[in-house]
Amino acid sequence: MSRRHLLPVGVLGFCTAVDLAAGPDQVLIGLLAMGPLVAAVVLGRGATIGYGLAAFALAVVLGFYDRQYTDEALLGQSFRLLGMVVSGVIAVLACTLRLRREDVLARLNTEAATSRAAVQLAASLQRSLLTEPPVVPGLEMAVRYLPAMQHAQVGGDWYDAFPLADGTTMLVIGDVAGHDVAAAAIMAQARGVLRGIATTVTGSPAAVLSALDRALLQLRVETLVTLTAATVRPGPAGGTTTVTWSNAGHPPPVLVGADGTVSVLRTPPDLLLGISANARRADHAAQLSPGDTVLLYTDGLVERRGSTLDEGTVWLVEALAPLAGRPLEELCDVLLEGMAGAVPDDVALLAVRVRA
Repeated sequence: MSRRHLLPVGVLGFCTAVDLAAGPDQVLIGLLAMGPLVAAVVLGRGATIGYGLAAFALAVVLGFYDRQYTDEALLGQSFRLLGMVVSGVIAVLACTLRLRREDVLARLNTEAATSRAAVQLAASLQRSLLTEPPVVPGLEMAVRYLPAMQHAQVGGDWYDAFPLADGTTMLVIGDVAGHDVAAAAIMAQARGVLRGIATTVTGSPAAVLSALDRALLQLRVETLVTLTAATVRPGPAGGTTTVTWSNAGHPPPVLVGADGTVSVLRTPPDLLLGISANARRADHAAQLSPGDTVLLYTDGLVERRGSTLDEGTVWLVEALAPLAGRPLEELCDVLLEGMAGAVPDDVALLAVRVRA
């Protein structure tokens, strides 16, 4: 019962308890009847009961003082005392409801504060993991991350680029199912495991993804991950550069040629990570000429309400065609222009260009 509901109850208790034709003692009894209701608004249940009992006892005593127990006045006095009892019971019930509501609000506030702290921690963790790409001779790299509008500023999308011992550079674009703190935590775990595998085990991108799949299943990471891992080996000055990649259920890379042609590097997609430790994974390779750009991205870039992913991919190809000659940073900015705050899913982007 809220404070605005207690007001008419208090007035009713006052009118029931007081005989306006009687003396000031009866007015005092009416005020006493409102005491427990006032206590119910600001005090605890014990204090409300105490005020109610004190008011009732004082009303009984004042009844003797005003000679309200004679045959003529007994009925009216009985109704007054009954009104005080009813007002006291209502006050205790109202106080109980108020305290419960305050407990619920306090618990919700605590949970909200805890959730905000967790989201802020996850956001800080994600920002620390989405680092700038390394400087690699013969290559230009640009990265972007755009959070979804309707979710917290954390999620499972990530990009990564780091050098390997054999002189190649590993490129990673991945997407953990979910858009919350748990997804961000799993993303951090998958990123760390993948880095450890790639930097200590010699092998192709397919071998790295197979080892990552086994590791995630052994660690009981119960979620699905789509991921493309690629290695880039720059060729001699003016020569071709080799990019080798393996795709675990992720959107295919897009090749933007220096001449403005755009092609989707479609290959038969392998199984998502997190389903089977024995999934077969394949490597694919392409030759890049100076000025060519490879774009790795998560599905938020091509996901549109009311459209299929294939339609979104067609949009991406058409959008990239006039951007082929733009500086790499500008290409990424123009591609994401207007998407901030309006995308249904997170977007991670990793663009690599062979220096002309």
